[in-house]
Parts: sequence; C-alpha cells; structure tokens
Amino acid sequence: MQKLLIVESPSKAKTIGNYLGKEYQVLASYGHIRNLLPKSQGINTDTFEMNYEISPRNKKHIDAISNAVKKSDEILLATDPDREGEAIAWHIAEVLTSKKLVGNKKVSRIIFGEITKSAITEALNNPREVAQPLVYAQQARQALDYLIGFNLSPLLWSKIRYGLSAGRVQSPALRLIVEREQEIEKFDSLEYWSIHLDALKNKSKFSSKLTILNDEKLKQFTITSAEQEKKIVGELLLKSSGKVNVSRVEKKQRVRNPTAPFTTSTLQQEAVRKLGFTTRSTMITAQQLYEGINIEEGTVGLITYMRTDSMSLSNEATNQIRKYLESNYTNEYFPQKTIGYKTKAKNAQEAHEAIRPTNIERTPQSIKKFLSDQQFKLYEIIWKRTLACQMSPAVFDAVSVDLEVGKGENVFRATGQTLKFAGFMSVYLEEEDDSKNNEDNESKLPPLEVGDILAVDKIMGIQHFTEPPPRFTEASLVKTLEEFGIGRPSTYASIITTLQERDYALLEKKRFMPTDVGKVVIEFLTEHFENYVDYDFTANLESQLDEIAADKKNSLVVLQEFWDVFISRIKEKSDLDRTKITQKEIGEDCPKCEKPLLSKLGKRGNFIACSGYPDCDFTKSSNGDLPQEPKVIAQDKASKKDILLLIGPYGPYLQLGLPNEGDKLKPKRVTIPPEVALADLDEVIAKQLISLPRDLGIHPETGQKIIANIGRFGPYVNHNGKFKSIPKTENIFEITHDFAVDLLKPLRKIGVNPDSKSSVEIYKSRFGFYIQMDSTKVNLSKDTDIDAISLEKALKLLIKKAEEEAKKKPAAKKKPAAKKKPAAKKKSAAKKKPATNKKP
Repeated sequence: MQKLLIVESPSKAKTIGNYLGKEYQVLASYGHIRNLLPKSQGINTDTFEMNYEISPRNKKHIDAISNAVKKSDEILLATDPDREGEAIAWHIAEVLTSKKLVGNKKVSRIIFGEITKSAITEALNNPREVAQPLVYAQQARQALDYLIGFNLSPLLWSKIRYGLSAGRVQSPALRLIVEREQEIEKFDSLEYWSIHLDALKNKSKFSSKLTILNDEKLKQFTITSAEQEKKIVGELLLKSSGKVNVSRVEKKQRVRNPTAPFTTSTLQQEAVRKLGFTTRSTMITAQQLYEGINIEEGTVGLITYMRTDSMSLSNEATNQIRKYLESNYTNEYFPQKTIGYKTKAKNAQEAHEAIRPTNIERTPQSIKKFLSDQQFKLYEIIWKRTLACQMSPAVFDAVSVDLEVGKGENVFRATGQTLKFAGFMSVYLEEEDDSKNNEDNESKLPPLEVGDILAVDKIMGIQHFTEPPPRFTEASLVKTLEEFGIGRPSTYASIITTLQERDYALLEKKRFMPTDVGKVVIEFLTEHFENYVDYDFTANLESQLDEIAADKKNSLVVLQEFWDVFISRIKEKSDLDRTKITQKEIGEDCPKCEKPLLSKLGKRGNFIACSGYPDCDFTKSSNGDLPQEPKVIAQDKASKKDILLLIGPYGPYLQLGLPNEGDKLKPKRVTIPPEVALADLDEVIAKQLISLPRDLGIHPETGQKIIANIGRFGPYVNHNGKFKSIPKTENIFEITHDFAVDLLKPLRKIGVNPDSKSSVEIYKSRFGFYIQMDSTKVNLSKDTDIDAISLEKALKLLIKKAEEEAKKKPAAKKKPAAKKKPAAKKKSAAKKKPATNKKP
C-alpha cells in the first residue's frame, strides 16, 4: 500500500523521509500553495467568499504532488501544527479534490511537535480530519489583513506618499515606537541627590544609603539641589562625630527560581539580548534546527516546533531531563518533583510544548561540529534553559543593616548578599532588558551585630538626573506587543522587518527610532483611524480569532462587523486635503519674507520651507540649517585632511578635504544615508562614513574581494560586478564576511554559458526576481516560475537584453583628422561656404 505524506518544506521532507519505510513517499508543498486574487478580486465583501489562485511559483510542486496522488492509496497531510499549517493542509485537500484525484482514497491530517522517529510514529497512529475551525480562524486573519491592506494603504499613498502600507498589527507596533519617542521628546529631566555613608568595621569598608532624615522617610525628590546636599552632609558629619551605631541587623535567605522554558516570544527576546541576533535571524535559525540537521546519526530535528505560546513540557521530556540531571548532578541540584509552568501571555495558544531540544542527551558541545555558529549559539541557549527549568532554585544569604547617626533620627541602610547555592544558575541565567541594577550581584558586608560602633570614613552626596523612558529594542518591543496581546509572536519578526523596510523606523544602536514618515503615518492613523491602531481594539480582534479557532464564534459575523465600520470610514476620509497631513506651521516666520514657515515631509524626511513658495525659496533641514559653505565635522588622521559636510543635488554628503588647483584626482566623497540625521552626524559617524568602502575579505568561490559601500540608493555589497543592497535591518559597519557571502548567493544557479563560461544565476531584489550573467540583468515578471527557467531560455533573454542595450549606446565618434598648420600667407583666407546636404 503506497502512502503519500505532504509537508511544507523540502528540508523537513528529507528528515522525515529518513524515518519512514519504502511504502511512504514524502513531498513538500513549499509553503502556501494558493494566494488570494489581487486587489478587489480576492474577497467578495457581500458574502466574504474568498477567491484563490495557485501561486505560479508553486504550480510545479502541486503538479508533482498531483502525480504522486495518482499512484498513492492514502494521503497524509503533515503540514505545521498551527493555524497556518492547518490552512495549508485544507488548501492541498481542496486542490486535489477539485482535480478529481482523491476519489475514495483516504485523506488524513497528522501533526507532530518535533521531527523525531517516535513523534512521527505517534502522529501516524493518531490521524484526524482537518480542523475546520482552525482553517476559519486563519482565513479570517488573512481576510482582515487583506481588507485593511488593500483599502487603507492606497489612502496612505494618495494622502502621504506612494508605497506606504498599514497593517492590523504593523500599525499598532509603529504607534508604540512613535509614542515612546514623543515621551522622550517631552521629557524634562529633574535633579535629585542621594546621600551615602562609607563605614569601617576593622579594616573592612562598606557603603550605605540615607533612608530616614530627621525622622522622615527620604523620597526621591527630598534633596533637589547642591545647596541642600551640602547643608545636610554638614549636619550629618557634625551629628556623627565620626561614629555610627548599628541599630538593626536582619539576615535571611533569598531564593531565585529558574525561568520557564522558551516560547516563541521569549526565545526572540533572549536571542536579541544575549546573542545579538535579530528576531528574523532567530526564527530562520530556529526553523533550521527544527526541520533537521545532518549529524552522526543522520538528519535529525534538534528542537521542537518553534512557533508556540506554551511553557509546558511533556512528561516524556521532563523524565528525560531528570534522568540527565541524575546522571550528571548531585541530588540537591534538582527537586523531588518536576516543575510545571503556565504562560502569562495575553491571548496565548497553548496547543504545543515549549521550545526544547528533542533529546537532552544531545549536548551542544557533542554536536557543535555539525552546526553553523548561529545554529550552535541558539541551540546552546535552548538546551541550557530547558535543563535549568527543571533544576533547584538558587539560594542567597541576604543581609540588611541600619546605621544610626545622632539619636536615631537619621538612618543609613546597607544591604549585601552572597550566593550560597547556585542551583539552576550554574547552567543558565536570563538576560534582562534595560536593567540598571542586577539584584543577584554579590556584595559582601562584614560581620555586624546590633550595638556595634563603627568609624565613619566619609559622608557624601551623589547628584542624579531623572532619565526618559528608553527607546524600544527588538526584545522590549516583542515583549510589549505580547503583553498587549497584539498579533502572534510568530509574526513579530516579519512585522519588525516591515517597519524598517517601509522606512517607518530605524534601528539605531539596537534601538528603534521612528522616521519622519513613520511619525506622519501614525499621526494620520490616530487622528482618522484611531480604532485600527488602538491596542485594545487590535488585541480584541486577536481574541475573536482565538474564539473562531475554538469554534465559539462565526468568522463571517466577525468580518461583517469589522467591514461595515471600516469601509464607511475609508469613504469618509477619501476627500482629506493632503497638504494638511504632510505640512504644518511651526510658529516661526520666514527670515527672508516674514511669511509663516512650514514643516513639510520630503524624500529625506521633514524640512522647513516658507509658505510663500515659489515667490520665496527659503528652506532648511528640520535637523538644523543646511551648511551653505563646507562645514568641518572631523579630521582624518591618515590623510590629515578635514572631513567636510556639503550639500549636493542628491542631498548632504561628506568630502575629504578641498581640491587644490592642479589636482588630478577629485576629493573622496561619501553620501550620507537618509537614516543618519544631520543633528546626529558627529565625529565618530563621519570617520566611519569617510572610511568607506569596507573591505570584507575574499569571496571563497572566486578569490575576489567583497566590498561594502554606500551609493545613491543606499548601502550595498559589491563583488565581481554584482551589487546587492544591504537590508535596512542591517548596519553596514557591523555586517560580517559570512553575511556578505550569504547575501551575494543567488536564489538559483541555472548553469554556465558554454561560450563565455560565465555563470547564469537568478537573484532577488526588493523589486522582484532577475537573471544575471556578468553585468547583464533581465527582470522577470511576478508570475514567472523561477524554478522552471532553463539555461537555454535564460541565455536567449540575456542575449536579447544585451543586444537592446547595445542599440541604445551612441556610436563612438570618430576623432577629427589633425588639421595641417596653414601657411603664414593663408592666415586671412576667406571662410568657405558650408556644403549643401546631398543624398549619398
């Protein structure tokens, strides 16, 4: 009996194929096989019927599956164990049924949370039907995103700028970033002081902090000036007479419990904080570990499914962990009973286990040689955190001591602790985001008893200023989105990437800053579409999708309620005046004509212009006046020349020195990328920019250099005439040689031109796919199946393109023949009349 098992990815198919016998054929659908029709054709908004078409790129894979179905007796749909996977399984079944290939053949759905032989066997023994409520939930989510995207985005194009987009989750995420920036801009820093006393016990010195002053509890803003601090310190020195009395000693044990195993969200946060990954690279690497890595025992799935909200572990997993602990640790390192965890996240879906190794016996070091650097680092933190979650708490000896000055009306407090038992901390300790003080830091106090009289070493004040809330990192943004219940953790990586690719936000020093475009978009949406960027509204929609998945709510009712309000708002706002959205008065008059100045949105962000334009042409950057003359930013040590800021036709740029008369070479110039605000252009950034291009090393295949540089269209890498844009999520000064090699890889190598021996390859740019051979490129249409292009067809397209480009080039002009020097007597010869045009 022949059975066909269908999964989503080819690497997953390969891993599973190793576990199954000859009666099974394993094929991949390569993700979603059908898309909604474009524009208004995708959804009938009267009935909410969804109209699909098979993706051109997946047609070949569907044909392969269809042919295999004809030869099979049973079909097993083994796509991912979540809503998206359930929907893909449903689509495959629908397409096969519409082709009349199923007939009486048995079609079953199977799921597994890890790709191991035991998990696959368990799934095969427990087949079920496709869960229709999960499909409805996925379709409702897809419909909502489609309706918002295809109706709100065009409004943004017409009112702000072409190419912008709005999204159900993307826009509230941007709002968080913009509102945090507004908090920072409005923040007024306040001064305050703390008073500290250093005391001596024998020769051991320790520090304490004033908590009670003149019988009143000290608050943050009790002391707000240097004058107050000076007066209080003087009074305390007089009252102490060089001595303090120990009035209280409290000793106790403090326990710190292990952290729960990883969910999708916490894995992303920890990989960003601890490993310096992006959320996107975290999910790509986790997928590789899940789908299978070739190690000594064959291709094996190393971790469980990486899209999960669950913190729970199976009994089989906890038993395996405890067995490992018993073999490698003494009894005090693990409790008598297993530790259970429950998620606290809003709108959590706990259908799966937490992310864990499929076998705890596979230690990171034992498989390191089979993993890439990124794979090893991610597997290591997953392995360590999983092991630690079933270990004993860490124990600290904590001491708190009060020191009296005067008659007890002034009290200083000192605290200290030492780690008594490491427990789980011997394996793993979680990183913290924006933490100023780590409560687990060790600080020892000397042995003290009530009544001890100690010598005062010094009493002094320390000045502080309140700080604005920090900008979001990728980790803290993910955490906040999850706390609000906005979107699903599995989509956070793509949302963060979209915000950067759309120029809505920049990741500066690993923290998000909204661009001027991002600010204008959010201002427009909060004023005119407040519900659709409201955190509670978005979280409520997510809850309704959960209810649809649980078969407690009708998806059509949810869509109808949303659409009726949304489309009326779109129609209502279609006549808004664009100028009122993209330009605003700033409350200043033009220095040239005294008319009001406006802040306008331009290609490089906001700029200030006169409302009297075109009669008055006054402009300046919103980041500060643009220099009319070269402005010195820094000095280059190597050349000892000034790094100058100038303005050209394409915007600001840096130049190394001014040209001298007679110089053959022009001074070095570097374009300032749009993400660098002129207000932030300091000596460090200027030196980095002028040092470009960066030599990233030699390409392993060609032996030629890889160069990173910035051009008119942004940062790029260049190798052997091939240019690839550096994604906006990456920093040109931080990208590595390996990253550049990976970026330069073609999507597909078609072959080699038999005449020139040049490689013919397919690449992807932000505008779509293209074929390249040497410097000739041919763009491909969206509908092209890139896997089906043959070498013969590719060469025809390339030759045709080369011929077209040759025709466009002007013919080379012949050099005029050298004129003979006329004789002296012919100097005044009359000029000849021009010859009349004659046909050749």
